Amino acid sequence: MNDLSAKIGIIGGGQLGKMMILEAKKMGFYVTVLDPTKECPCHSICDEHIIADFNDREAIRLLASKSDVITYEFEHIDYKELTLLENEGKKVYPTAGSLKIIQNKLTQKMTLREGGIPAGDFIQTESVEDIYKAGEDFGYPLILKTRTGGYDGKGNALIKDKKDVYDAFISLGGGKIQLMAEKFVNFTMEISVLACRGVSGETKVYPVGDNRHIDNILHKTVVPADISEETTKKAMELAEKVMNVFDGVGMFCVEMFVTDKNEVLVNEVAPRPHNSGHYSIEGCAVSQFENHIRAITNLPLGSTELLRPTVMVNLLGEEGKSGKAIIEGAFDALKIDGVKLHIYGKKNTSPKRKMGHITVTAESVSTALKHAEEAFSKIKITAE
Repeated sequence: MNDLSAKIGIIGGGQLGKMMILEAKKMGFYVTVLDPTKECPCHSICDEHIIADFNDREAIRLLASKSDVITYEFEHIDYKELTLLENEGKKVYPTAGSLKIIQNKLTQKMTLREGGIPAGDFIQTESVEDIYKAGEDFGYPLILKTRTGGYDGKGNALIKDKKDVYDAFISLGGGKIQLMAEKFVNFTMEISVLACRGVSGETKVYPVGDNRHIDNILHKTVVPADISEETTKKAMELAEKVMNVFDGVGMFCVEMFVTDKNEVLVNEVAPRPHNSGHYSIEGCAVSQFENHIRAITNLPLGSTELLRPTVMVNLLGEEGKSGKAIIEGAFDALKIDGVKLHIYGKKNTSPKRKMGHITVTAESVSTALKHAEEAFSKIKITAE
């Protein structure tokens, strides 16, 4: 399979899937989406939409029957059915094997460690006593995480000292959900590096992005990151090594910490295009979404060259507003030089829900930041 007649199946109909489809349709691919929401972001642009639960085995098999290759836009899906499909000869990228490892943060970290990838210290926890023991070994503060299902800060708890242990344990299921503890990394910057690997092993690595969060949700990504050439090289090499550790095919995002000693430690890996890579649509020669489609259909990968300094800012639903989404201020934001506006097409908004993003390219990072913040101040996503 290395021609444009391949049919692509995507599990998930959100914004990542939508941006994959936009690139796939430019090259003429036929795309079927599986998503339970009738008016999901992908609905209006895919060729077929199977409306069913993500774990509906019959629906996944229907998707497979309509597709030459299956991919997914989020990792919290049942890898077992994908494994069965692979065993029957169906192409699934990233593979079910890599999904199985990565979607469990404990097995993910264990695999990274076994592959010689530097990461912070961690320990498996089965009880409150194990968490207290982790505090003794690692010191406080301490990070407690659910092994599966967490995103945008959900599934994480910061334990500042010993007296917070029990409350953190209860907040994350009180023993009903498998947990792990991680040593707190005193970082100076959170970065991410996107890497793409084709079926043949061809690999392309994107520039390093400086990720800035508010309430554990990504607020903005600034590219290039303001770090030394040595640290940049180290981060990009690590991303490529991670791809090899997981035998990845398609886009992967490797989130990392930079410490005050210029160490680079891998935090988490996502086997898919990533929010922090949205800047690549306008900022790079070939976006993460186009390269993902190229990779899974066995086409040559495109250039990841950064064309100009770029800043991406997420647009979230306003606090206290839920209901039918209303976009305010787009006219004024788009008057600002270099601004591109992406609205995902979600019909309803709620507080802190990702509804869109702004991208700004400019001759310098400082100008891009200035214009991005100005545009961001103009736009509100509220509700009727």
